[in-house]
Amino acid sequence: MITKNTLYHCIVLCLLCVPQMAKSEIRLPAIFGDHMVLQQQSDAPLWGTALANKTVEVTTSWDNRTYFTNTDNTGKWRLKVHTPNAGGPYDITITDGAPFKLSDILIGEVWVCSGQSNMAMTFKGFINQPVLDANKTVALSHNNSIRLFTVKRKASLNKLEELSGKWLQSNPENVSNFSATAYHFGNMLQEVLQVPVGLICSSWGGTRIEPWISKDGLKEFNWVPEPEMDKEERVTHRIPTTLYNGMIHPLAGFGIKGVIWYQGESNKAEYKEYEKLLPGLINNWRAEWGIGDFPFYYAQIAPYNYNVPGLNSALLREAQLKASTAVENTGMISLMDIGEEKNIHPSNKQVGGERFAYLALAKAYGITGIVYSGPVLKEVKIEGPLVKLSFDHAVNGLTTFGKKLTNFKIAGKDKRFYPAHATINWQGITLFSAFVPEPVAVRYAFDDFVVGELFNNAGLPASSFRTDDWEVYN
Repeated sequence: MITKNTLYHCIVLCLLCVPQMAKSEIRLPAIFGDHMVLQQQSDAPLWGTALANKTVEVTTSWDNRTYFTNTDNTGKWRLKVHTPNAGGPYDITITDGAPFKLSDILIGEVWVCSGQSNMAMTFKGFINQPVLDANKTVALSHNNSIRLFTVKRKASLNKLEELSGKWLQSNPENVSNFSATAYHFGNMLQEVLQVPVGLICSSWGGTRIEPWISKDGLKEFNWVPEPEMDKEERVTHRIPTTLYNGMIHPLAGFGIKGVIWYQGESNKAEYKEYEKLLPGLINNWRAEWGIGDFPFYYAQIAPYNYNVPGLNSALLREAQLKASTAVENTGMISLMDIGEEKNIHPSNKQVGGERFAYLALAKAYGITGIVYSGPVLKEVKIEGPLVKLSFDHAVNGLTTFGKKLTNFKIAGKDKRFYPAHATINWQGITLFSAFVPEPVAVRYAFDDFVVGELFNNAGLPASSFRTDDWEVYN
């Protein structure tokens, strides 16, 4: 016979157990959260942890479909959900017995934006280094179709599964603290495509390219040292693989459309190696993501007076130009016209962001009519003392927008370069110098700091270039 006292204790025990029974054990990496954007028309991965050997159910509100998977003996789980055409907001409910909901999710286009300080530079700028028209851009930044995620800086000798950050809506407070280059890129994409855009900025100022490549990705580059702690037993952002481990690996696999990259200044002295390392990074990230050869676009570093004796940063720009044809589905934007002699962080971030957008709109999204590249040297013809140049990506010709061409030089077999008189004509450019009766080599804007003056009619600048492989000194 059950007494009242026994019944009372049973009821109390049940009530104490209910909260524990209802508590969800679902844990998600920070990259999955309220306000996030998932790549449209894809099988978007979701992953996290729960109790070991449990069934996890994921229900997506856009189609009311439920997906099932089981956790492994460590509690990890992973599955893919099919995303529709762009739209939202939607919810995702995840349960292992008690529901866990992600809200205000948009479906659209997702891009990773990475590199060093010129990608990291927010609209607030750096000390005494402003971003052009930042206040106006920030004031006009209310746009619920743009979402922002900034990865907190983290270096690690081991691959991490988690990172720190949070999806934020586009508004003045949030945009003022976000990458200016990345925002201008995403803002133009959203305006043209009229779909939600998610931007994931994972960048760190002053970093070389080697820390952004995984250990496996660095195996083919035998000159790169094995990653190890510095003499003070610290893990720093200068050690190879550490930024990949801490800031890219936790993202790898998240559904994206592509990557934009702005880095190279810190590798200026190792330009020959960089020509190989940049394609290596591209191939490495594509292998780690496992979604094929996604678009990868990068910025050529802008001219700047590094004032390093015997070193000309045009050689790094040349390495970047060569790398643009080394890997499929890549592209490079030139910033020859916005460099600042005494500021390594050009203030005009809108130009860079929008040139990235031209590349993406034309190449990744197939929108015809958009010019995405400045003039690229096609052919050199030498006719006596004259040098005649023709260019790709200049269908409607070349222009200086009223300036005089002053950055061309030619040389004979003695390897001594002289300024060339340059004229634009319907075929391209003709060069001549009275000091070089038998020219054999041409250089354009091949200096540490220079203001590019050669454009196509779309207003996109030519990269610095040369036709020789002789030694170059600043």
